[in-house]
Amino acid sequence: MRKTGEGRRRTGKAVLKGILARLEARFGLEADWDTFRARLEAHFEALYQPLLQLYGQRPDFGDHLERLLAVAAQMALERPAELKALDAEREAQPLWFQSHQMVGAMGYVDRFAGTLAGLRQKLPYLKELGITYLHLLPLFASPEGNSDGGYAVSDYRRVHPALGTLDELRALARELRQNGISLVLDFVLNHTSDEHDWARRALAGDPEYQAYYHMFPDRTLPDAYEKHLSDVFPDQAPGNFTYRPEIGRWVWTTFYPFQWDLNYANPVVFCRMAEEMLFLANVGVEVLRLDAVPVVWKRLGTNCRNLPETHLLIRAFNALARVVAPALIFKSEAIEYPDRLVKYLDPRGSRLAYNAPLMSLLWEALATGSVRLLARSLRRHFRIRPECAWVNFVRVHDDISWVFGDADARAVGLNGPAHRRFLNAFYSGQVAGSFARGVRFRKDAEREGTHISGTTASLAGLEKALEAGDEAEIDLAIRRILLLYSIILSIGGIPLLYLGDEIGVLNDYSYLNDPHQAMDSRWLHRVRTDWEKVARRTQPGTIEGRIYIPLQHLIALRKRLPALADLEMEVIETANPHVLGYLRQHGGQRVIVLANFSAQEQCVPAAQVQRDNLGATWTDLVTGEAVRLDGDVVLGPYRFVWLAPPFTERSPSP
Repeated sequence: MRKTGEGRRRTGKAVLKGILARLEARFGLEADWDTFRARLEAHFEALYQPLLQLYGQRPDFGDHLERLLAVAAQMALERPAELKALDAEREAQPLWFQSHQMVGAMGYVDRFAGTLAGLRQKLPYLKELGITYLHLLPLFASPEGNSDGGYAVSDYRRVHPALGTLDELRALARELRQNGISLVLDFVLNHTSDEHDWARRALAGDPEYQAYYHMFPDRTLPDAYEKHLSDVFPDQAPGNFTYRPEIGRWVWTTFYPFQWDLNYANPVVFCRMAEEMLFLANVGVEVLRLDAVPVVWKRLGTNCRNLPETHLLIRAFNALARVVAPALIFKSEAIEYPDRLVKYLDPRGSRLAYNAPLMSLLWEALATGSVRLLARSLRRHFRIRPECAWVNFVRVHDDISWVFGDADARAVGLNGPAHRRFLNAFYSGQVAGSFARGVRFRKDAEREGTHISGTTASLAGLEKALEAGDEAEIDLAIRRILLLYSIILSIGGIPLLYLGDEIGVLNDYSYLNDPHQAMDSRWLHRVRTDWEKVARRTQPGTIEGRIYIPLQHLIALRKRLPALADLEMEVIETANPHVLGYLRQHGGQRVIVLANFSAQEQCVPAAQVQRDNLGATWTDLVTGEAVRLDGDVVLGPYRFVWLAPPFTERSPSP
């Protein structure tokens, strides 16, 4: 290969022609070469342009580009036949993820089922629940002790030995696919563990591998960067740089000292990580969650978050996937304010993104009993590009951060920073009348950036109510849990269940006894599944049954309602600050959702719900009961309805 400015000086079409000729000489006799070539020609500009902007100033850009395409060709030709068939299916139906059949679940393999083999035995349970999208939290080799919940990856191609083997992961992916469940894994692309082979070579003094990371001989540049950076874990790991005496250098470590940030300004890093990404695709992963994606690119004088180069990187990774593994799509993990978050939803890059603002505002509405801020945010920020989708959740493995916009808060008469401090106090049980049992993720009580840990059930009041033996409060807590899930199941996008929520798991305080977890309150809600409790899920009088049975009904109901497909959602003005209302319609079907976030009974004038069909008898699809729209729609505490007009097929009661 020639180290010239070829890639920088010539048009993409001309560059591709030369590279293709050399690739064809190497791979042209392989089966499926023609398919790879056709896809490369179709998507080359989408790959070439972002890479040109990132690396085109380098005289060796053409050399790096050709090396990348050789990797792509090799991975494409090695792709298993069953995944190639899935590629063709997904190319024919590129918006498959917008279906109302999509219902997600997530959890740690060891905490849910022990091992990958154990997880395969739990597939009937997942199918019973209605899951079609399974996100398994990091399961690859990582340091013993504290590994940031597995997000310090030591080897992207080796499963943690305690969980199983790579072959078992392949088998699991295949069995999930055969059962209509898409496998989702994390792609930890910002950093590696300091035990990764690349980091070990860097510690041994190899300059090639030291260039894979951000390393500095003294504090001059780190101090200049720190002026604009914030700490992710100020209590556990303050600062963004770690000194390694073995090599006399400071290493960029945004998260923990054992997580080394990769240097994407080095095109070799992009190529190596692209190869890891394509390897995971060939294992059978259908969705990759792009972990900590806002911080992957660094630029002096900025806060190194959400930089334009970050979006170029995602677009380049996506274009490569379209060439090699079209069935693979990305989900961005960008816990950002709405105006920044929406930029990550792009059909050229990440088709999915966590809807963190919705999550935080659902909890905000529960704390205040008011939907004003929630409704305003939905009107202003929910709509995204039609080729994309939100992933909506009540809880995930991380803490709850209050990522609503200050301008939205001011518009409804709230001071954003003060309101976040109130929410931190409310959900840590420090406000009179609070039902919640949560723990601060950061300990400074006055810090706006403090976040909250806790299971859905404990934050919704179940833990406190059970301790008090108060049946009325237990009922209200269960209603809150179901209310939250009724929203994410009906509002549009992919709903995501954190495994354990379906049976109302409570906080697990035993993490305080583990020296590797005690400083990280997120382990409070990363609870191990108690299968004895799961066994009670179908018993109506148990706590587990009182949550699981109606939740399973809601999931099954969602799957029968084409109106809940894609993202078309219109917020309804309910004339009641405690009741959220929105309209979903698709395929000729309409559903109106009303949800009372108050502990008191609330009324919504029928005219606010339906102006052109007053007096008609609608159906609450959740209960099967008739609702006549000629007066007020009355909702009990934390109650919700999914209303359908006449002639909509009614569903059976739970």
